[in-house]
Amino acid sequence: MKSIIPILFTFDQKLEIPAGVCITSLLSNANPDTFYDIFILHSPSCDFSDSKLNSLPAIFKNCRLTFRPVVNEFVGGYQIRGIPETAYYRLIAPELIPEYDKFLYSDVDVIFREDLGRYFKIDLGDCYFAGVDSLPVISNDDRNYLKKQLHFKAEKGYYYSGNLLINAELIKKDGIITRFRSLGKERFRYQDMDIINLVCQGRIRSIPPAFCLTTYYYKALITDSEMIARLYGEEEVHHALSSGIVHYNGAKPWQGPCPNADIWWAYYRKSIFFNESFCYSFWTEQRDSLLHMSLIKRLKHLLRYPLDRKEW
Repeated sequence: MKSIIPILFTFDQKLEIPAGVCITSLLSNANPDTFYDIFILHSPSCDFSDSKLNSLPAIFKNCRLTFRPVVNEFVGGYQIRGIPETAYYRLIAPELIPEYDKFLYSDVDVIFREDLGRYFKIDLGDCYFAGVDSLPVISNDDRNYLKKQLHFKAEKGYYYSGNLLINAELIKKDGIITRFRSLGKERFRYQDMDIINLVCQGRIRSIPPAFCLTTYYYKALITDSEMIARLYGEEEVHHALSSGIVHYNGAKPWQGPCPNADIWWAYYRKSIFFNESFCYSFWTEQRDSLLHMSLIKRLKHLLRYPLDRKEW
């Protein structure tokens, strides 16, 4: 019997190729008995009728793809760092996906390296979400922002919104979406992530960092693995590095060098969007840029992107 795992993505046509690579990695690593029911929420101005994404269910028999336009929601919502309006759609997803009482959400600047069954089966109890607590790895500047501008209670945790397990039934029952909507136009530095953490603090279950292996967690695992091991255990450290969901929440691998870029490019080559000409041009430009870079800039570049430790 198939195990159905519903999962949600929200993006516009600018992220169509990264989304295709992301979903390819998801389906490529599914267990034989896993079926992914994939929902894509998007702006009505986007037309995916001719998208290559529609061919995925024919290539991977373990999925269904449903596109749903989101009308008149978060129009004029605060945007920063190029993050579009669609980022807010996860906040109202329980209303837009009534088929399920619980489902997963993921950004598309992500690569999956394992089946998601271990996460979907987590019991949320009276929590609205489950996710990875960012507090162990955030910068001092972000800590000050949370404390001084959001008046945030740090002991409650501050969770990434890029990968979430969503308790849709409880969110609807408790009227949480109304509170989300009321904050949609506030000028929060981290937009939907700030809103989720402010409204739901104390009601978010913690998942180890393998569920959202951000650039910051990856750096901590390389440079201060003992600290992460004290929090989550040695087994979780190894699991995050070997199988964790890689989240490119800073630099994007399709735009330039970044940690774990090799993983993204490996799945790009497997995806329906692979283009040999683009691949060649991209890496030629990177090579030429590096050749003309001063020694000091090269050293800074290497320090910015730590190399993985050989024993792992």
